[in-house]
Amino acid sequence: MPRRSHDLHGNAPHESRQALLLIDTINDLEWEGAAPLRPKAALVAKALARLKERARVAGVPTIYVNDNFGQWRSDFNAQVDHCLASQHGRSMAQLLKPAPNDYYILKAKHSGFYGSPLHILLEHIGAKELILGGFTTHSCVLFTAVDAFLRDYQLIIPSDGVASCNKKDHERALLQMQSSLSAKVVLSSRIRLKKE
Repeated sequence: MPRRSHDLHGNAPHESRQALLLIDTINDLEWEGAAPLRPKAALVAKALARLKERARVAGVPTIYVNDNFGQWRSDFNAQVDHCLASQHGRSMAQLLKPAPNDYYILKAKHSGFYGSPLHILLEHIGAKELILGGFTTHSCVLFTAVDAFLRDYQLIIPSDGVASCNKKDHERALLQMQSSLSAKVVLSSRIRLKKE
């Protein structure tokens, strides 16, 4: 049996108890039904940009967990470039543009864990606590949170770092993550970022 790689061949140099997951934040916001989300997305992007900078300073890695929007031949850099050129997603992509030392996972379904190497990456980083921000609260954030909970991760949800098109769906999802998944739901500015 081949021996297990301990460092993903140098591709996951971080060691951190926490990880910040940005879910579907590289997004053109041009899909059908996205219009109600656009003004909320601008506020979420600002909160997440501040949180991401604090995470960088604290040594907590950022992982982009992004939909590939059905483009099986696309790559993440192509998605970033597309959003930087888009009408509605440009300002968010500019605020949350990945840095060279950030990680990314392209997901095919709602959960960032489904059919992806996310869990393997988190194991190599040593993450036990995940901070989930992005879109949409009641769909991709919630599904990723459920899969994280089933894998025994502790969860933090920045209440100003997630949004849905519909306020009722957003609030119901936050309540569900708090009550059923033991997630801490707090303002992004109150999240204590720590490597260890």
